[in-house]
Amino acid sequence: MGLDIELSVILAYAAGLILLYFIGWILIIPIRYLVKLIINGVIGGVLLFLVNLLGGFIGVHIAINPITAIIAGLLGVPGVILLIVLQYIL
Repeated sequence: MGLDIELSVILAYAAGLILLYFIGWILIIPIRYLVKLIINGVIGGVLLFLVNLLGGFIGVHIAINPITAIIAGLLGVPGVILLIVLQYIL
């Protein structure tokens, strides 16, 4: 009783594993960007809230509207810094 495994079966399994790896890799990349966007959004929102909360002591107030929420959400910390700089310029 020997193991009679044909070469074509082994190659089919190898090709299936390689294909499964590439499909998984292609699906992971968009999820990674989505997770990064969600983390930036949460950090930007919390920072915008903290700037409004603590900025009252020094006279800095950024209105929370859809435009400022999008900027803070997409860019995160640099977005909030950009909004503070724009507040002083304008």
